[in-house]
Amino acid sequence: MQQRSKETRSKIIESAIKLFSTRGFNTASVDDICVEAGISKGAFYHHFKSKQALFLALLDGWLQTIDNAIEASKDRTVPETFMQMTEAFPYIFETAGEGLPMFLEFWLQASRDEKIWQASITPYRRYHKHFTALIKKGVDEGSFVEVDPELASRMIVSTAMGLLLQSLLDPKGANWEKVARGSTNLLVHSLMKKE
Repeated sequence: MQQRSKETRSKIIESAIKLFSTRGFNTASVDDICVEAGISKGAFYHHFKSKQALFLALLDGWLQTIDNAIEASKDRTVPETFMQMTEAFPYIFETAGEGLPMFLEFWLQASRDEKIWQASITPYRRYHKHFTALIKKGVDEGSFVEVDPELASRMIVSTAMGLLLQSLLDPKGANWEKVARGSTNLLVHSLMKKE
């Protein structure tokens, strides 16, 4: 029974990604998602209270990968922490590459819907705060040169968002996973104290 419930939820999510990507959030209806998934409306509402709740669950699922990479990096030096986070890059770029329209839809809906904007800006602010604290820790532990942690954090988040956008707009333009690892390495080494 529980396995079937997981399978139904997966079908809903896969169908929603497909329809939100091809038709857009506003045009794709719950009925459309149910038809695509081959489920009843009751099954849909058993898993999600609304189309917006499903949309937010999709965003949350993607962000969970980033959170897991951050969590896995604890108890290391700051430079090691940053490099450990790059282990999530393959999944991030793979899922991003499959869903360019979906990511653009997140950004578009965030500009139109306060609840979606809040769901989008909250993790952005959390990551900025996390990286600021991490850079400050690097300065305090002597791994990093004296630097404004707030500014360095904004640079890191901006680089990450810029690389993601570039990979979405020009997926064959570069090996984006390699570029992201190289960029992270360059940023971390530019912050490190020279012996």
